[in-house]
Amino acid sequence: MKFALCLAALATLYCTVSSKNSPPKVMVYSRDPSQFGKDNVMICHVNNFHPPDIKIELLRNDVELPKSTQTDLAFKHDWHFHLTRSAPFTPKEGDKLVCRVTHMGVPKDFVWEPNM
Repeated sequence: MKFALCLAALATLYCTVSSKNSPPKVMVYSRDPSQFGKDNVMICHVNNFHPPDIKIELLRNDVELPKSTQTDLAFKHDWHFHLTRSAPFTPKEGDKLVCRVTHMGVPKDFVWEPNM
């Protein structure tokens, strides 16, 4: 039992020392090519961040899109994490669609650019 506790403490120490703060890399895109008035899915993929203190919001004109879903938090062997959040939406001319990522308490907006 003591060996297992010691091993867990060493693993925690290793992760704390070897994993530096890494800001997330963010990709915002839609499932299908954009067409005004046609149903689609907005996707925000966030990866290579550490620590896992993160919040992802999908917004249309500063209002959160309903029915959004998020994958489970996953990580790579080097303790960098990744998540994907998505929500159905219908693009309308003049709307501002944003993926807001708050990492370590600092928010940053990533605008969805329609490919029309």
